[in-house]
Amino acid sequence: MKRTVFNEDHEAFRAVIREFIAKEVSPHFEEWSAANRVPRELFHKLGELGVMGFGIPEEYGGPGETSFKYQVVMEEECARAAVAFGHYGVTTSIVLPYLLDLANEEQKHRWFPGIASGDTVLCIAMTEPGTGSDLAGIRTTAKLSEDGTHYVLNGAKTFITGALNSELCVVAARTSAPSAEDRRFGLTLLVVPTDSEGFAYGRKLDKIGLRHSDTSELSFTDVKVPVENVLGEVGKGFSYLGRNLARERLTIGVGAVATATAAIEFAKAYVTDRQVFGKPVASFQNTKFVLAECSAEVEALQAMVDKGIELDDRHELSPADAAKIKLFGTEVAARVIDKCLQLHGGYGYMLEYPIARLYADTRVSRIYGGTSEVMKTIIAKDLGL
Repeated sequence: MKRTVFNEDHEAFRAVIREFIAKEVSPHFEEWSAANRVPRELFHKLGELGVMGFGIPEEYGGPGETSFKYQVVMEEECARAAVAFGHYGVTTSIVLPYLLDLANEEQKHRWFPGIASGDTVLCIAMTEPGTGSDLAGIRTTAKLSEDGTHYVLNGAKTFITGALNSELCVVAARTSAPSAEDRRFGLTLLVVPTDSEGFAYGRKLDKIGLRHSDTSELSFTDVKVPVENVLGEVGKGFSYLGRNLARERLTIGVGAVATATAAIEFAKAYVTDRQVFGKPVASFQNTKFVLAECSAEVEALQAMVDKGIELDDRHELSPADAAKIKLFGTEVAARVIDKCLQLHGGYGYMLEYPIARLYADTRVSRIYGGTSEVMKTIIAKDLGL
């Protein structure tokens, strides 16, 4: 089906990103994956390209108001080439929107120019060793000093993506205890420089997939965070987290359809070249039927995701909409990529083939950003159940 979400500007941008990937990323990606981390310099190059600060006003060095479609193009081109920009998407699609929405004028002047240039990269710390989907259970504390000039941050976080390559970390912490009536009460977002005294990196976690980005444990021991680094209002952190999760889940849906589309292309190329019993694997009816099923399912997902992109552009994407996109998208991607790996036979299990990396990388998409079970709960609530 012909897509209608992109115009000539988006396609010109696509050509620029495709060239950048071919020159700056693809030749080095195997090395980066082996190191479990992209080089910090990559973000400077992305800053020079002008893609680190989508939405940052021009007066702070950014491109101004921009459509999310440009980030969609980048996601699609990375999937097409079977590469990634480390935790670039976390910085631009997940964390930056918090700052765009909540930062005051002083904070904008202090942080935005560095973010736009790639000198300042962002990560976010929500998950704790005992708290994942239930963010109301956060135990990391931030206590206001007696003179009221700073908060003292103590606690631990885990599964934090990109922290080793970041200069600022948005930390969700308790500035007051939850009330008996509302467990969500008392959470606050603090912007913490990663070079702060008492800010420490724990284990670098060894993941099944997404090996191009670092994932770490963090700990905070009496970290002094100036009151000027509170993001938004004290005590309203939970509502802020919920407000920005829709974009995050749409981003995951975009990644799901992009990787599923790429998987079909990789499988088509493989079965066309691979000979079995004296003829191409593509000539067998089962191969044709499997890829036909995958194509139809991905087309349906693409239509759903494109609708979500349009809604996001109009600021009309609801939490339930985003939950449906993430749930359906990640489940479809899992099925399609699994079928495409099967068509590769034993070679599909070898990391030299991109389908193997896609298979490993996509599994976590049904967990992070809210598990599939949480998405079902949100959708059911929207149905009035």
